[in-house]
Amino acid sequence: MKLFSWVTKDTNIDFLKVRKFTYALSIIMVLLSCYCIVFKGFNYGIDFSGGILMEVKSENKIDANQVRQELSGIGLDDLTLQALGENGDEMLIRTQAVDDSEEGLRIAIVKIKEALGEGYEYRRVESVGPQVGDELKVAGVVASLIAVLAICAYIWFRFEWQFALGALLGLFHDLFITVALLSFFDFDISLTTVAAILTLAGYSINDTVVTYDRIRENMRKYKKMSQYDLLNKSINDILSRTILTGLTTMFASAALFVFGGDTLRSFSFTILWGVIVGTYSSIYVSAIFLNVFDLRKMQENKDKDVNPFGNV
Repeated sequence: MKLFSWVTKDTNIDFLKVRKFTYALSIIMVLLSCYCIVFKGFNYGIDFSGGILMEVKSENKIDANQVRQELSGIGLDDLTLQALGENGDEMLIRTQAVDDSEEGLRIAIVKIKEALGEGYEYRRVESVGPQVGDELKVAGVVASLIAVLAICAYIWFRFEWQFALGALLGLFHDLFITVALLSFFDFDISLTTVAAILTLAGYSINDTVVTYDRIRENMRKYKKMSQYDLLNKSINDILSRTILTGLTTMFASAALFVFGGDTLRSFSFTILWGVIVGTYSSIYVSAIFLNVFDLRKMQENKDKDVNPFGNV
């Protein structure tokens, strides 16, 4: 309890002191993300690539070479075997059928089960045709774009343009780096992953909105405080809320990542990393970005627009 007791107290951390370092760090991460996405690409899951996916478990340790030999004579393309678990008794089989019609996929699944024989427990069996996979891929991209554009519209009307620009920079910073990490670690990109990315977008913007609300509140409350001190104080004011909320989400995501199995691995990783990068960006991208502008002058101009005749 004493370990986190400082979080619930008032802090006075100079976050802006390291802003040049964090600017450079964010730029480097974005550039590396561009390189990874362009040159490495994505490992599309069964939802988007089509084919057959089977998760099997045996009472004994599974020999991958033997399984590959047993399946080599039934007409399969792009056969991939992936060991699961610590005991070597679980395996993920991913392949494409020569006949990719619905009936062809069904027949291929039956042949795989016959070739493997008894002694296997089939924990997961999925099949998606290439046409359906392409349709799901388009639907996932469209859904993501609509969600991000809706968030952008909300932020643009909710805040002044300087705040909105900072929030959007933080949002795209988080999404871009997260997608690049999924590519780097070869996580499956599926509909579940898309749901996790959209969840991350909501979490990132929510964290930024809370920070911005406190900054605007302190601008009205401390009219003579310097902008440097104002931004630092605002971040410190909501630091305990940010850390405690983030830790709660991280614990739940970590449990899913460790115990959720291969099906939830990409989802839980996206949420887990998203909490970390979202907390970082709400402070060192979205909030500190505001130091580029003269917020006091912006507020004065806004007050003049509200009361163009001045005080009477």
